[in-house]
Amino acid sequence: MDFEKELRQAICDSALVLHKSGMRFAIFSDTRCNEEYWNRTSNGGWKLRSGANPANAIRDIFVNGSQYATECATAMTIVYYKAALTVYGDDLFNKTFSSIYLMDWDIRDPLLNKVGRMEPVSKLIPGDRGYFANPDHAPDLPQWQGENVIVLGDDRYYGHGIGIASAEYIINSLNSRRSRENARQAYLMNSAGRPDFEKLARIMNAGNTVAVWRVFPPAVAHKRDEAKNGFKHVTYGRMFV
Repeated sequence: MDFEKELRQAICDSALVLHKSGMRFAIFSDTRCNEEYWNRTSNGGWKLRSGANPANAIRDIFVNGSQYATECATAMTIVYYKAALTVYGDDLFNKTFSSIYLMDWDIRDPLLNKVGRMEPVSKLIPGDRGYFANPDHAPDLPQWQGENVIVLGDDRYYGHGIGIASAEYIINSLNSRRSRENARQAYLMNSAGRPDFEKLARIMNAGNTVAVWRVFPPAVAHKRDEAKNGFKHVTYGRMFV
């Protein structure tokens, strides 16, 4: 089977299973995870526990979902890890993704970082990450500024917290959380986040790891930039090629 086709199918299948897993929606201050496999960090992320088997840790989220809670961007990342596990199998997955940190789009494995970047597309296709924007969401409901989704096809989308739904349903849900009645309508962006299928296929074909990402402790996504009197993103990680 063509690698991209196989991985896209695995992405859709993983989204459907995660939807049924019992994992709850939570903002970062209230996230939770199974501490047998993960360390919960101060910013609400989950870092793979030292000595834990990466494949088993990802699989546990889908099997024991009731022990987990996070927001929608992290849920999307979990879907892509599970899809890679399905296609690669345990041995290659563990070699390739020996260090995992789950936290929004801030800190992610370079092999999956394209999923976090939305790029214009002519058409959304199953396996894409899409985004429903809600430009005038209620200020006291920042979690409703939009909805990350996995495109499933046939006007079906998986959004963590919303579930499996049509575009109309998701748009109506977001519209109900706007700041005022005459605010701008929510809408589906003509953009997609897609993994680097070619790079992932090369690893599959080689049957070996070409790059391993190591997370530096502590897993903190931001730090104070005194020169600019604000905050900037900081990635703690390294590519070994």
